[in-house]
Amino acid sequence: MRNDLDIQSLEQFVVLARTKNFTRAGEDLNLSQSALSRAIQKLEDQLGQPLFERKPREVVLTELGELLLERAKKILKLVEDTFAELSEAGRRGRVRLGAIPTIAPYFLPSLLGSFAEKHPDISVIVQEDTTESLIKSCSHGDIDLAIVALPIIAKYLEVEPLFTEELLLVLPAGHPLAAEESIAVASVDGYPFVMLNEAHCLSENISSFCRRQSVQPVTIERTSQLTTVQELVALDHGVSIVPEMARRLDLSNRRVYRSFSGEKPLRTVALMWNTYRYQGKALKALMEHVRHQSPPSHSAS
Repeated sequence: MRNDLDIQSLEQFVVLARTKNFTRAGEDLNLSQSALSRAIQKLEDQLGQPLFERKPREVVLTELGELLLERAKKILKLVEDTFAELSEAGRRGRVRLGAIPTIAPYFLPSLLGSFAEKHPDISVIVQEDTTESLIKSCSHGDIDLAIVALPIIAKYLEVEPLFTEELLLVLPAGHPLAAEESIAVASVDGYPFVMLNEAHCLSENISSFCRRQSVQPVTIERTSQLTTVQELVALDHGVSIVPEMARRLDLSNRRVYRSFSGEKPLRTVALMWNTYRYQGKALKALMEHVRHQSPPSHSAS
């Protein structure tokens, strides 16, 4: 067996092990299927044994492949961490921060403003995306840190709760329920709802709360932006439920916000990161800053 394995071969092997498909792995690596197949065959020839069992629709790791995968991940991480640490020593710090759309516009501006005052030498690159996409980006190392809402189901990612906030009922200013101080969930049963589309975790959070209260919202419109939800409510398209932090920035008098009586819908905002990736000084500084921020809040009015 020859001992001239290279980093590129290990990277190709790890991607194929993850995707279990030459076509998908080739797309991820920007390689043709035939070029990837030749590279894996060369790697297997070097080792003298097959790394994958070829099946009609997928490839499956052999026992040797499982062993190499474990070692390859450690090698690639060590190489990546070494370069990251060396490059950090000679350049301005940078952190890639992800956040879901129902948090980013409400929590990040003040957070990043105060962070820039304390750490003017660190730049923060923001990526706003859905929870599912942020989990994938965090797992693959495309972002360093994410601010999300629980629950999070993901292997190899660390999740740390930050704070819990109330979800509020938002109504058009002239709505019959607007005169009440707090509103029973049953009172909104039958009113049309404006909701975010299913890609947003907030929608499932709201639906789960309503199911526990034996209420089935009649959704008439769905959108991908929380600000659009608020505007449609103001135009009397329906009512909705939004995070308290969205209320804080709403200066319009065309909408009113009310708490629910009894059990209140809540969501927990959390930090998420990949513990297997290098954590430089810049990343650690941002994590600590986020932990000490007060949650954006406002009483319902």
